[in-house]
Amino acid sequence: MVGGGAAGVAAALGAARTGARTLLLERSTALGGAATIRNVLGYCGLWTCEPTPRKAVGGVADDLLNTLRKLGGVSERAVVGRDHWAVVFLDPEAVKLALDRLCADSGVDVRLSATLITADRDGDRLHNLTYVDYSGAHITATATAVVDTSGDATATALSGAAFTVGTAGRIQTATMAVRYGGIAANADVTPETFAAAVRRAQRQGLTGLTSSSGFVMRLPISGDVVTYLADEDLNPLDPVSYTTATQHARDQAWSYLEVLRQLPGCASAYIVSTGPELGIRQSRHLVAHTPLRDATLRDGITTPDTVALGAWPSEFHPGTGKPSQWVGIGGDRTFGITLDNLRSADTTNLFAAGRVLGGDRVIGASVRVMGTALATGHAAGIAAALLSDSQDNLAARTRQELSKQGALLTLEG
Repeated sequence: MVGGGAAGVAAALGAARTGARTLLLERSTALGGAATIRNVLGYCGLWTCEPTPRKAVGGVADDLLNTLRKLGGVSERAVVGRDHWAVVFLDPEAVKLALDRLCADSGVDVRLSATLITADRDGDRLHNLTYVDYSGAHITATATAVVDTSGDATATALSGAAFTVGTAGRIQTATMAVRYGGIAANADVTPETFAAAVRRAQRQGLTGLTSSSGFVMRLPISGDVVTYLADEDLNPLDPVSYTTATQHARDQAWSYLEVLRQLPGCASAYIVSTGPELGIRQSRHLVAHTPLRDATLRDGITTPDTVALGAWPSEFHPGTGKPSQWVGIGGDRTFGITLDNLRSADTTNLFAAGRVLGGDRVIGASVRVMGTALATGHAAGIAAALLSDSQDNLAARTRQELSKQGALLTLEG
């Protein structure tokens, strides 16, 4: 598994619990991806978005939430906004520990500060992965199957497997998540109050703010507030563009702090952390055997070969200063993701999950969220483990093992 975010950990746990020897490479110093290194401190996509949400993702997600509850590191499920977004809020340190424990308990061989540098292929199969570790050593591992959960489709690109960049020539804007402390427990800090304060500050001449609308949420344990407002347009695959955007976003965080301090109960607010990494929503995508199609989301299509459920509406961020574009899920508020949506079109032992998945623009802006990534990662990891035995009836065997491990293949409730 290449990448230790939500999708990568789910893939590794699914594979290890199926009986496979499993190596999980993570270039950062912690598992968790966006939830631990990008301050995206909420899991969405685990339930349908409706007044009474229904559970759509189980298996590894259940184990993670149960572990977080024991640590006091996750809120009760909240239903927020007029579209009934179902989400739980997270403590990032609890997420780090929970994922470490889950991987250790399942026998996953984790390598942190491990950066993939080459992925060799033999015909239409990946063969060797070489990574550089913290000491600078170059280590090569032979792979029976690979799941690319890197976010940027790093294994896919290095191996020569087919990929695209963005969708229809567009890449979603990125956002620096910023965590603020020193806020009174009774302070009214919501998306609406913060947006009004930003617009007021802009009228008064404050510059350097790219957005007034975005998620603003309270965290468990600390009571800190996290905002998702500092938007940046960039090419995430260009190091100069990435550096410039990251630095500008951190500068924005201080301007937003000025705004926050004007709200009642927030005069002593301060920045706890920015990111530390910029929140990238989109870069490279695997070209799948069967790409994801917008009609699947719009019509709420679920087929008998479903291996994961999508339950979060499409949330496309078109650019700085522009409102997010939302598209709801039709039918019964979920759609099905099949194994062919997770398999490479030209590399027989390569799978993908999370935001690496490729297809149409609208559905791609749904499956990237962490709750759905837990589901697609779980399925991809099990399929990768089963592939070592045979490709025959792989989808059916994957569904069978997913059910055995507590995953949901149909909507609960």
